[in-house]
Formats: sequence, structure tokens, C-alpha cells
Amino acid sequence: MLHVDITIVGAGVIGLAAACAASGRGRQVVLIDREPGPGRQTSSRNSEVIHAGIYYPSGSLKARLCVEGARMLYAFCEEHQVPFRRIGKVIVAATSHEEEAVEKLLKKGLGNGAEGLSMLTKKELKEREPYVNGLSALYSPNTGIIDTHILIKRLEALALGRGCSILYRTRLAGIERTPGGYACWVEGPASERYPFQTSAVVNAAGLQADTVAALAGIDIDKAAYRIFPVKGHYFRVRGSKQSLVNGLVYPSPEKKLTGLGIHVTKDLSGSVRLGPDARYVDTIDYDVNPALAADFIRGVRTLLPFLVEDDLQPDMAGIRPKIQPPGGNVRDFVISHEADRDLFGLISLIGIESPGLTSCLAIGDMVRTLLEEGGLL
Repeated sequence: MLHVDITIVGAGVIGLAAACAASGRGRQVVLIDREPGPGRQTSSRNSEVIHAGIYYPSGSLKARLCVEGARMLYAFCEEHQVPFRRIGKVIVAATSHEEEAVEKLLKKGLGNGAEGLSMLTKKELKEREPYVNGLSALYSPNTGIIDTHILIKRLEALALGRGCSILYRTRLAGIERTPGGYACWVEGPASERYPFQTSAVVNAAGLQADTVAALAGIDIDKAAYRIFPVKGHYFRVRGSKQSLVNGLVYPSPEKKLTGLGIHVTKDLSGSVRLGPDARYVDTIDYDVNPALAADFIRGVRTLLPFLVEDDLQPDMAGIRPKIQPPGGNVRDFVISHEADRDLFGLISLIGIESPGLTSCLAIGDMVRTLLEEGGLL
């Protein structure tokens, strides 16, 4: 039976970053994905924002890896010619209650190590964003935007250049613990099945990460690994009103961080989008109902009173792999070597939602460290 050293499941930015970190070190690394190319799900359907590390609980993986990851990602972009821009972000307080919440965010962000944070008065907010309504705002100059599609291409090329083999249209169909690691079965594009042996499996399967965990023998409900897909819709702002926003504009976030609230993002071409909202769904689809535009206008009316429903057109949707059930408490990333479950060599990356894009390179380094500590790399 064919043997490979390390098998990575999932070719989004997390799996690609892990492949880059693990490859070129004398081990045979294989990356598989059931899609026809890299980054076809969550990685390419998001706000394309490099976050600073403001929102996340102190001491959490999300906080630490976001701050580390932002530094790494900016450096990677400069070295590998990935388009980006440090455009800055304001988190706007529209009420006195929200002012208290935003000031708490400032303290949390500073505690997490987010760089350059400061509070803006109403006057200072107007100087930065003349058409945005608010009493005050938290300003994050280190928040940026990135071309995720170019990032994905650069990570793929780097992994291949370091000797990683990448197989698309290839689904992990089975996995069984063996004395030497894992016997795996993959299903190719013509539904043919191929067995192979691997010493380590890195589960970076995103929306399907709980399925892969279950294939490996983990009780995903007992482990709290079940994925609850959360769909976010985006609308694009038509015409000249795009020029009325200079940077990223966010509201005070939702209490349990189901999402960060409907916010305003700009891409590198200058186009402005609203979104995403956050809706738990049972099925995966990427349709955008035009009727949702009315909800979006209601969601941003206080901050952006110049927008009306006719200014919006459907843009896209993305789906986040949350492990936080509806009404549940905020969950951290799961990044774990499952040796305690008698699954030595299985690395689980579960619930890698925002700030996963920002954190991808830091997560890749963490995977490499876990493999090294286990003598697998």
C-alpha cells in the first residue's frame, strides 16, 4: 500500500498554510480537497479583511493567532506580491450604551496586543468618515484588506514548490487507525477509490471538518466538534455613493459574536459592500435573496443614513464553519493533537471561522509545531 508521511485534508487558506509549513522538511506531504481547485468555500467567500485582534477573549487562540497572523500575513504579502492595503477600520458607537461597549473593546484589543488602537471623538470620526453617523469610534489603523484569491494562488504555488503533492476532486472517504498511523481511502473524480497509509492526518476541512473527525472515530457531539453552518450575505453598493466611505466601518458587535454586525468593507478596486449578516442554515447554498436588501438597509441606517434600498445589489454569500450552536456561547478555535483520544498523529482544526484568514500562517506554524512535538516532522 502507498505510504505518505502527512496527509492534509482541505485546501482552503488553513490547509494550504499548513502544507507550506510542513513541506520541504524531508517528509512526503499530500494535500487533498474534494473541490476542483483551492479555496473554493469559506476562504474565497468572506470580507477579505486582515483583522487586528480586537474582539476575541483575552488568552484565546483567536486573540493570539490573529495578532501573530496579521504580522505574518502583511510580511507574506510584501514578500510574495499579494495585493493588500492597510485601509484602517472604525468601530462606531451610535448610542451611549454602545460607547461603553466600544471602550471595553479598546481595552480588550490593547490587552490582546492589537497595534495602534485609539478612540476617536465625534469630531475626529467625522474627519475620517464624514458621512458616517456616530458618537465616537474605536480606530484600528492596522486593519487591512487583501486579495484572497491571489493569496490562495501564492500559498498553493509555495506548497507545490516545497514538494507538496496536491490532489483536487479527491474526497476522503474513510480513515482507520492502524499501528503505523492511519489507513485512508480517497475517492477520485470518477468515484474510484484508492487506499493509502499515512503517519499523520491534519484535518483542515472547514465546513466538513466534523465529518472528517467522525470518520476518524471522534464522537463530534461529545467533543463539541459539530459544525453549525452560518451563512452570511453581501450586497454591493451601486454608483457614486461608494465614494462616501473611506475605510472599513463596523458597528458595535453582537453580544455573542455570532457575527460582527452588518459592516461596510471596501475591496482593493474601491468597491463597497455591506455584510455579512449571520444566519444559521441547514443546507449549503450561496444564493443571495434580493429581498434581504431591506434588512441590510435597516441594519446600517443609523450609521449610514445616506443609503437607500435601491443603492444595493446582491453580491455573494459565504458560509462560516461555526462550532457555536444557535444561542450558544462564543467558542475558540480548536487546534489539537488528538493523542489523548488515542488518535496519535491526528491534528484537528475545527471551527476555524473569523479570524481564520488573518490567522492562517500562524495556524500553519502551530500545526508544524504539533507535528514536530509528536516526532511526525
